[in-house]
Amino acid sequence: MRWIIFVVVYVLLDIYAYQVFKTVSRYSWIYYIYLFLSLAVLANLLYQFNSGEDDGWAGARSYAVGFFLVFFVPKLIFFLLMFGEDIVRLFVGGGRKLAISGTDFNLPSRRKFLSQIALGLAAIPFASMLYGMYKGRYDFRVLKYTLYFDDLPDAFDGYRISQISDVHSGSFDNPEKIKYGVDLLREQDSDVVFFTGDLVNDSAAEMEDWKDLFSTVKARDGVYSVLGNHDYGDYKNWPSAAAKRENLETLKQTHAEMGWNLMLNEHRFLEKNGQRIALVGVENWGAGGFKKNGDLDKASEGLTAKDFKVLLSHDPSHWDEKVRKDDKHFQLTLSGHTHGMQFGIEIPGWFQWSPVQYRYKHWAGIYEEMGRVINVNRGFGFLAYPGRVGIWPEISVIELKKGPKPA
Repeated sequence: MRWIIFVVVYVLLDIYAYQVFKTVSRYSWIYYIYLFLSLAVLANLLYQFNSGEDDGWAGARSYAVGFFLVFFVPKLIFFLLMFGEDIVRLFVGGGRKLAISGTDFNLPSRRKFLSQIALGLAAIPFASMLYGMYKGRYDFRVLKYTLYFDDLPDAFDGYRISQISDVHSGSFDNPEKIKYGVDLLREQDSDVVFFTGDLVNDSAAEMEDWKDLFSTVKARDGVYSVLGNHDYGDYKNWPSAAAKRENLETLKQTHAEMGWNLMLNEHRFLEKNGQRIALVGVENWGAGGFKKNGDLDKASEGLTAKDFKVLLSHDPSHWDEKVRKDDKHFQLTLSGHTHGMQFGIEIPGWFQWSPVQYRYKHWAGIYEEMGRVINVNRGFGFLAYPGRVGIWPEISVIELKKGPKPA
């Protein structure tokens, strides 16, 4: 039933899209080609999700979703403008009928210039999303931040952290581009590297072809990691509960094989010149229907508010719901999860928008509340839509500084 409703909505939107092309062009072959491509995209999507083959959100399924969105988003623009025009046409036609007795009710013709505007506006997301699939998904960016803390131990003044998140290795299909991203991470030469969850889409096997490359990521004080919601395999149909548990154990072993220190509701200390900071790592904890395996009390047992702490927690809703209110005062939290929805508009220092902000209060970049700071990494990889538009794959580099933030 859900697929039937989905197809009906899609076809209704296509009717409006057809009207746009018909109004703008007198050549019928143009809108027939459009209809053919649109229906082919729909048919491919239905096939990929109903063929019985479960590839998760990778491979052909991912591209089916991508091309569907490339066509669907412009349709919404067509619909909003054309439906709005239909309302106006309805009132104009009704007004004429009432004002002039004996006049038949007729809708005014569509205005060509409005269809041209709709076509121009729709071309923007159409081209952008195609670009996002072709290049944007591997357009890695290094975003650098300097954060000031009064209680940072003196020995860690100038300490550099690199963070990546949401690798989603099951979506990768270009070894050369991924190597470029990993090399870019290594070039930052930070004191420590943190990974904040979602190494795979579903299965530990997705990392098999990539673990040698990611094992080249090193740092003077090590590489530390936590699990994200996708790492537990909850979005895949497993033949048995035992197979699912085995998958998680294999993934944990993969972290070890890469030389990454996987933290499961525990803490470690990073020491320098006789001083130390606490590194706390929790399993996934997410608001709503997401897995809540994270145990902040267990992970920070024995720590006090006086200890300087860096918390690795995949889902930023954990920070909003639990962490920032905790009496132990977690100075810095590093998260990911949102991907910035892989779609949005950012003008650094001026403007930042993505649809994901209506779901997550803290969704990309640095936020500070109640003397606590969180960085939400936009993600290294991608999921479902095989692209990025405006929200690029990110390597965060954070320098810790002792003292108050300069005015």
